[in-house]
Amino acid sequence: MIERRRFLMKATPAVAAAATVALVDAPQVIAQPKVQWRMSTAWPPALKVMHGSAVRLGKFVEEMSGGRFRIEVFAAGQIMADFACFGETSKGTIEAFMGAPSYWASNEPAIEWFQTVPFGMNPEGMTAWYHQGDGLKLWEETYAPFNLVPRQGPAFGPQTAGWFKKKMATIGDYKGLKVRMGSNLARKVVIKAGATAVLTPAADIYSALERGVIDAAEWVGPYDDMKLGLHKTARHYYYPGWQDTGAMNEFGFNRKAYEALPVDLRRTLDHAVAAVQVYGLTDYHAKNAIALERLKSEFQGKVEILPLPMPLLRDLKKLAAEVAREESEKSPMAKKVHASFTKFQALVGPWDHVAEGAYHQLVAGTS
Repeated sequence: MIERRRFLMKATPAVAAAATVALVDAPQVIAQPKVQWRMSTAWPPALKVMHGSAVRLGKFVEEMSGGRFRIEVFAAGQIMADFACFGETSKGTIEAFMGAPSYWASNEPAIEWFQTVPFGMNPEGMTAWYHQGDGLKLWEETYAPFNLVPRQGPAFGPQTAGWFKKKMATIGDYKGLKVRMGSNLARKVVIKAGATAVLTPAADIYSALERGVIDAAEWVGPYDDMKLGLHKTARHYYYPGWQDTGAMNEFGFNRKAYEALPVDLRRTLDHAVAAVQVYGLTDYHAKNAIALERLKSEFQGKVEILPLPMPLLRDLKKLAAEVAREESEKSPMAKKVHASFTKFQALVGPWDHVAEGAYHQLVAGTS
């Protein structure tokens, strides 16, 4: 400041006047407008990892932008119904949402692949397809007609196969069952096996299972399942989660609102999403491990943790391949996405087997 004053004192009147104007105007040039968004999630606040990831995103964005960008986050039911956030963000009623792609796959069959497909890739494979394959490009193309910009949220897979009131031995045991499943493709698989499948919002699963409205339900994994109280409603807890091997959440932003952001805030938002993805994945990994141990110790004799029989899994896999093929023919976009997904899974599958498959079998056999 002292040097500036000396400069002004020595300068010619014209130069001094110009410099003075520049100093006076500097705050107006530097000042940036503040951005305020609203985001609604598809989940109740009790789901600390899923809904909590949206809250974490809001916190990160505000901190990283120095308070210039703020996202106010609402749980399902606070400002709109559970599954309304996709459509309301598309219309611009709100600027952002967080949910699971399968919740709105009825809008376009291709959407389903961006969450997971039965017997698909694990979370690492899904993330690699998104960042290193065509996943992101195809997802943006799929969401463009809805005026949305999609971003991959935290993985909430691998999951479990769910809670059943009766034991499962063969594919025929699905006949007559009423099953809650999140994935549209997985619902079609169990329907082929003879079940009735429904998509029940998270907040309603416990009461539906307890009252016998449904006979079985899959949600996520031990941590979130126990948050919903599902371990108190059915005795038989099956794995693996063939229906959601690499399930991914998503963030979606209204395209007009996203493109109106200054470039630095757009980058801030994108990098904050990537950070939330890492935190969410590791959060689930640790919390599910702790919850599984709780089920084994605190609920011994009340809950049975069981593997689905291998013949049953093989039959489900055959049906899943039929469903994926049939659904991929329902739109040009679905056909394109399915081809890309299948090609990438065929690429990383052999590496997964070499890198981890035999190792996990060995650890499981010696533990």
